[in-house]
Amino acid sequence: MLAASTTRAVPRLAISVMPLENRLDVIRGLAVRAERLDYEAFLVPETWSYDAHALLAAIARETERITLGPAVVNTWSRSPGMIAMGAATLAALSRGRSLLGLGAGSSQLAEGLHDQVFEHPAERLRQTVIQVRALLRGERVPLTAAPAARPLKLNLPLDYEIPIWIAALGQQTIRLAGEHADGWLPFLVPLSTLPDRIQQLRDSAARHGRGPSAITIAPSVPVAVAEEPEDARRIAEWFVAFYVVSMGDIYRDQLAAAGFRDEVRAILDANSTPRAAIVPPSAQRLLDELTIHGTPDAVRGQFERWYNAGADTIGLLLAPQLTPAQLELTLDTFAPNQRDFRRAAA
Repeated sequence: MLAASTTRAVPRLAISVMPLENRLDVIRGLAVRAERLDYEAFLVPETWSYDAHALLAAIARETERITLGPAVVNTWSRSPGMIAMGAATLAALSRGRSLLGLGAGSSQLAEGLHDQVFEHPAERLRQTVIQVRALLRGERVPLTAAPAARPLKLNLPLDYEIPIWIAALGQQTIRLAGEHADGWLPFLVPLSTLPDRIQQLRDSAARHGRGPSAITIAPSVPVAVAEEPEDARRIAEWFVAFYVVSMGDIYRDQLAAAGFRDEVRAILDANSTPRAAIVPPSAQRLLDELTIHGTPDAVRGQFERWYNAGADTIGLLLAPQLTPAQLELTLDTFAPNQRDFRRAAA
């Protein structure tokens, strides 16, 4: 459940922008258009650009129905108290149509921007989730660093339930999501490995007395749509090459451990020149497992693979700096009000 209302459906198709998209007018326009086309959620990351809660608060004034959420806020950028305050404020301004995405972040983000030592990220994420959840329930925060202090609670009317979605890739954080999350936000998880990850998540949930329907499975999937297949492939190649080559070890290590070591090596070798953005033919399998790409007619048929693998929601992750025509084509291709791409409810 995304909010207090039990009549609001869990979102099945969402639009998301990636960190390198920093055109404020484009982001706001995407949210408005996504609502007009009946997408059910609009998600923005918080990395080294805009404050996600402030941006979504502005978008809440321009929209009426669409669910809004940061996906994700990392645990190094602010205290659990500030995270809870931001989430509660967004819920109030949007009248309950919000969620909160949390993640452990990366060493580059924690240390290079927030000047925080990146250590024990899974434990930090666990503690943050516990404290934020307590505050959003109207409880006093369970203190750990200053246990002798008088614990406070939010001085706000908490009229809405705010789902907490956790971005998790490793076994520790997937177990954490099974224990505490309302939703799981996997990113760059190969499609063929998604069912096993979901089973890990549900095994953890079961150990804590939670049923399989307690957690929304919401993979974020890079999407590339163009009238010509070669143009769509170039966008998809950029996505995969960027995250494998330019984002440190986190994604390449996860992909290698998932059985794609040769493909990762091939991508690294092919991108020795800066900004090459090449996925060679030997790594085609990885490109197909990580992205949805092709012409409008071709990509529409790719959704069922993700739903069949266990996804409840698909977050369409848009490449940065697309032209207005490219953005319009992508949103219109998958528009829920034009055609139902969602599997029937179980």
